[in-house]
Amino acid sequence: MTTELIVALVAIARPTFDVSLAQAVADTALAQIEQAGLKVVGSRNTLIMDADGAARVQHELRNTPHDLLVLLQASFADSSMAVALAEVAAERCIPVLLWAVPDARAGGRLRLNSLCGINLAGHALMLRSIAYDYLLTQADDPAALAKIATLARAGRALRTLHGATLGVVGEHPAGFDTCAYDADDLAQLFGVTVRPVALAETLAQAAAAGDADRNRFVARVTELAPNVTELEQRAVRGTAGVYHALRTLADEARLSGVAVRCWPEFFTELGCAACGAMSVLNEEQCPASCEADVNGTLTSLLLQALADAPAFITDLVSIEAASDSAVLWHCGLAPTSMADPEAEILGTIHSNRKLPLLFEFPLKPGRVTVARLHRTAGRHSAAETQGRRDAQRNGEVGYQLVIGGGEMVRAPKSFTGTSGVLRFDRPATAVFDTIMRMGLEHHVSIVYGDYCAELRQVARLVGLPVVELT
Repeated sequence: MTTELIVALVAIARPTFDVSLAQAVADTALAQIEQAGLKVVGSRNTLIMDADGAARVQHELRNTPHDLLVLLQASFADSSMAVALAEVAAERCIPVLLWAVPDARAGGRLRLNSLCGINLAGHALMLRSIAYDYLLTQADDPAALAKIATLARAGRALRTLHGATLGVVGEHPAGFDTCAYDADDLAQLFGVTVRPVALAETLAQAAAAGDADRNRFVARVTELAPNVTELEQRAVRGTAGVYHALRTLADEARLSGVAVRCWPEFFTELGCAACGAMSVLNEEQCPASCEADVNGTLTSLLLQALADAPAFITDLVSIEAASDSAVLWHCGLAPTSMADPEAEILGTIHSNRKLPLLFEFPLKPGRVTVARLHRTAGRHSAAETQGRRDAQRNGEVGYQLVIGGGEMVRAPKSFTGTSGVLRFDRPATAVFDTIMRMGLEHHVSIVYGDYCAELRQVARLVGLPVVELT
């Protein structure tokens, strides 16, 4: 079910300007936003013209979930009301949009002076390190709705991350520095908590899964891939136990995602692959990353929140200049809704370890967004900084948000497991040059749809520099 976007619309005005025109502006803005299918809270089209009115709306905003605060400058007002309301949004990293309406140059009275109002507000918010965006359009301009929807999706994603808990099962493999993480930094940047879970505990829970739980999983995956019955059943039922353990962990600990040390222990101690279990979790929108990649799981959760659809963590494994294409691949943990509908979904064995259960299929064609929370060499822990925006100004936050896009094209599977042929928006060789010269991680996350604009807003709100792959 699609998650509803919620916009807090607050119309600010001053009684010494044209109140009737300001009211008409607020009425039009409200009607346009609601017609676009967004839920509207806040003052809606009631003009707020004094501190008491702003205080009432402040109280409502603190107690009403919303993804974006739109401060509609229906007429001029000083910055005090805007600051009071924006500070409430900033407490939860909710985006703020200042919206001014142009005055007609008709030779008469300056009826609204809305532009000057958002200029005052913008300066005041800058002094308080409150991020904002702005609009200068008529209240019925479709471009305004497009920006409002983009910012609301970015706000929804940040609201999803804020207070989320990610589980990390075990430690990343030796030599996989790309999967290292700092829990303090993630808490400071996004309000995310990381909960370490002992690998031995999860292995024991998987081994102890009952027959009924295993049977349900096997029946479910056999519907997806009928050839599962042809695979070694003890290993398939082992993967069923892994799913039960991870699903139970996620439910009981209220985890929004998991990062799992998927090898070698699941193979050596349980005699099965964890990949098929993680594929099902990804399909259930509990993002699961291999190799205990916490930052990868966070990136997938971010994309999932933007798209309201499953995300997939993957490796870039091939660049071909002649076809200007790349191949994104992983063993078999992609959500099955990403499968090309013209190809069959197969249950399979791990290409190196030769044990089931994994899923094999080519990715479906369509627009995709690529992202990665990138951890740089010059990082400092959050505990060593005054705050993310101050730290960013001082060059101390060692994170960047990698953003890219392209078209997944219909193609036969390039390798066993799950793979897709991608044409980036830039030449594939140029994208790879950026990856190598900047030393980016080997994992990226993808989701279907174009959410690059939303990711740029997320980066701006959190105070992260952007690395553009496109």
